[in-house]
Amino acid sequence: MAVLPALALVAAVAGCGSDGGEAKGVPLVREGQLTTCTNPPYKPFESNKDGEIVGFDMDLVDLVAEDLGVPQEVTTAPFETIQSGQALNVGNCDIAASAITITDVREKNFDFSEPYFEATQALLVPKDSGVEKLEQLEGKTVGYQKGTTGEQYARENAEPMGITVKQYPDLGLLLAALENGQIDAVISDDFVLRDYEKKNSGFAVVQEFDTGEVYGFGVKTGNDELREKINEVLARAKEDGTYDRLYEKWFGTAPPE
Repeated sequence: MAVLPALALVAAVAGCGSDGGEAKGVPLVREGQLTTCTNPPYKPFESNKDGEIVGFDMDLVDLVAEDLGVPQEVTTAPFETIQSGQALNVGNCDIAASAITITDVREKNFDFSEPYFEATQALLVPKDSGVEKLEQLEGKTVGYQKGTTGEQYARENAEPMGITVKQYPDLGLLLAALENGQIDAVISDDFVLRDYEKKNSGFAVVQEFDTGEVYGFGVKTGNDELREKINEVLARAKEDGTYDRLYEKWFGTAPPE
């Protein structure tokens, strides 16, 4: 699916608030639907399957939509416009759901739900590279996705070691660059790289970095009605076993205790 560049995104949605509505007291940017912004591919959180965006994040947001009595409609956007709050602030969507780590900077741009997932950063390399840790990549190139906490980790930790860092607009292009030998390694979220490792035997996650990250769903600053609804639905899903079922569906194992 084509992804609009940031400027085109703004132009496309300017003035879109006029057709908004609400469901059960929750304001919506589109009448009769809960609109989600995401940035695939980012398996198993969001990916394109047969023309439909599916994944762990989408299934969780579906629970919110069901509670509100409306369908979820998913739209794609560059991750930079999602994590900066632009997609929410211009009214392109109600919820930002794209494996978004909660950070102090992002909390200034939009409001987060309660955390729903724990993550950290990891290092992916070709199995035959002989690389077992980041320090061994001095003089080589590590790739990351623009606007992510992987970028932050690479810039703060890899660059000072004499490692060249290179950005890519999405995970698909980043992993393709590794496959084609354009870069020597990738830094990204651990679960995403573990999922890739399972399906690509020539590559291995060789190191994890304890960054202590948690993901949250984003809403426009001040949209307390939707934020509280998300928190309510997440809490209920964790209590009644729905969260565990969806976790096992997408990750193949029970969630950690």
